[in-house]
Amino acid sequence: MLMPEFPARLPLPPHYDANKVDKVWRVPYEERANQARAWAEEHKISPALNDHSKIELLCIDVQNTFCIPEFELYVGGRSLRGPIEDNQRLVNFIYQHLNLITHISLTMDTHKAMQIFHSIFLVDNQGNSPDPLTLVSVDDIRQGRWKFNSAIAHNLGISPETGQQHLEHYTSELEKNEKFDLTIWPYHAMLGGIGHALVSSVEEAIFFHTIARQSQPNIIIKGENPLTEHYSAVGPEVFTKPNGEQIGRKNRQFHKIVLDNDALIIAGQAKSHCVAWTIEDMLSYFQENDPEQLQKIYLLEDCTSPVVVPDVVDFTEQAEAAFQRFAEAGMKVVRSTEPITSWLEL
Repeated sequence: MLMPEFPARLPLPPHYDANKVDKVWRVPYEERANQARAWAEEHKISPALNDHSKIELLCIDVQNTFCIPEFELYVGGRSLRGPIEDNQRLVNFIYQHLNLITHISLTMDTHKAMQIFHSIFLVDNQGNSPDPLTLVSVDDIRQGRWKFNSAIAHNLGISPETGQQHLEHYTSELEKNEKFDLTIWPYHAMLGGIGHALVSSVEEAIFFHTIARQSQPNIIIKGENPLTEHYSAVGPEVFTKPNGEQIGRKNRQFHKIVLDNDALIIAGQAKSHCVAWTIEDMLSYFQENDPEQLQKIYLLEDCTSPVVVPDVVDFTEQAEAAFQRFAEAGMKVVRSTEPITSWLEL
């Protein structure tokens, strides 16, 4: 990969305030657009179209719902400040490598209330729904501890019988494929809500990149299907209904992103779930079809944190094991605090 000479890292623009990363606020688009154009001229940053080498940054689910402490499914990590510090480093990384990052793609977890991983989907014999973070196994369904909430069937366009059959089939498929049990998550990433929005500081950095590099970001929506979890941005946890009818497919644009670029850099939340599952799907595809492409994938280990809820769940070990497996397969685990030019194979 041949690249022209650039400074190792650009300075941070004066508008950026790292202390606002854990806050929700409105990005002043017109002001930032004017500043981005002036910044590009001052630092001789050319349009992305002119890049000799194409570097893609993929930001997975960097949304308020996961990254802001008072929001619904704050990832936390063991430090309880994981996504705040991750996003400070991510924003620094975007600004400091504005002249090298060709294009940015971002996924957005997108839900409505009546989905299989939200409480309203299930009830017990007394009509009570499970608490958030309840794990539901296929045995729980077969033994009648939890069942499909027939009151919502008409909203989903299915019969109560079909809903119950799907719930048993779904949890059975998770077990068969050695995946986590069905997790009842707090209502989160609700379409139209503030939690669904990108973290303001990250949105601002991406917008600044868009104007300075004249490179439109690609926003990928995932997780809208009510009948399956969708941790991986590449595909759902379960692909079929009990009758074999397909409810989801692999999104091949992620494979194209790798093929079309000289390097793909990945960050986002949560390291133990949506980040790990997305990378796992990409790993499986390229191991089978083109293993050399794995050398082009870089994982920003200091811009992602695992799901940790103190005294309830801690997925740190699973996340670390996944990243170790990715590294052994040929992907590169790197740190954002080091210049791209120090770890990218140029």
